[in-house]
Amino acid sequence: MAVYSMTGYASAQQSAAQTAAGQEAKGATASRLGLEIRSVNSRFLDLSFRLSEELRQHEPALRELIAGKLKRGKVEVRAALETAAGDNLRDPTTRMLQRLNALQDNVRAWLPDARALSVADVVRLSAAEGGADTDWSEAIGQLAAATLEELMAAREREGARLASMLLGHLKQLRELAQQATPLVPKLVEQQRTRFLERWKEAMALTEGATLPEAAQDRALTEATAFAIRIDVAEELMRLSSHIDEIERLVKKGGEIGKRLDFLIQELHREANTLGSKSAALELTHISVDMKVLIEQMREQVQNIE
Repeated sequence: MAVYSMTGYASAQQSAAQTAAGQEAKGATASRLGLEIRSVNSRFLDLSFRLSEELRQHEPALRELIAGKLKRGKVEVRAALETAAGDNLRDPTTRMLQRLNALQDNVRAWLPDARALSVADVVRLSAAEGGADTDWSEAIGQLAAATLEELMAAREREGARLASMLLGHLKQLRELAQQATPLVPKLVEQQRTRFLERWKEAMALTEGATLPEAAQDRALTEATAFAIRIDVAEELMRLSSHIDEIERLVKKGGEIGKRLDFLIQELHREANTLGSKSAALELTHISVDMKVLIEQMREQVQNIE
């Protein structure tokens, strides 16, 4: 399965004409339906619609169509009709002007401060009235389906790019973990030896003197406990396991965004622990490099569906 980004954009237009008996009627208006869908990342599916007045009745059908395809993302749908006659204007009929005048008088009787209708308002309302008889149900459904497929293709292309970047970062993380693995036993032994040496100094022993048996046991116990505290082998093992799982999910594809987000948090936790337990400059540098890569991965994962 493909990896899908939550970021994408698609738009489409479709023209139609009011006809009589299959022929363009005299004075008929040509209408153009425009629709665009854009999406960005979001934790859940968040749909918003900006439809012209003539198309608002189609919102439930559009919502059902989009919800059936997309699972996550903040999605905005815009649709509008552009109506024009041969000279790009439609002459208002006498009946239309009478209706608009009556409606205006009625509104201003209750709201004296309401703005009077302008010529542009009259022309716009007349154009809307002229296109009101057109049934856009089938056309808007077909146009929305085509636009949605285009959006899915755009999200798939962006998802493929994100997946490629993630796999590249995972490869770098694996290399860093492999660099750290040989350092662990060496550092543990170095710190254990250093601890015993400092213990002897603290006991203020002279050269050639020996520690009492109880003190030797205590020193060995403390050195072992300290070695365990700085041993990062377990963190490296868990980090490697998380890398394997993320790689498996990315190659599998599908709705993996939330699982990837959780695994990235776990990666960051292990890299932090690696840095806090580090007893050598080499491990500190490795931990910092890991956290830089993981932060870059986090930004990318937040865009994956």
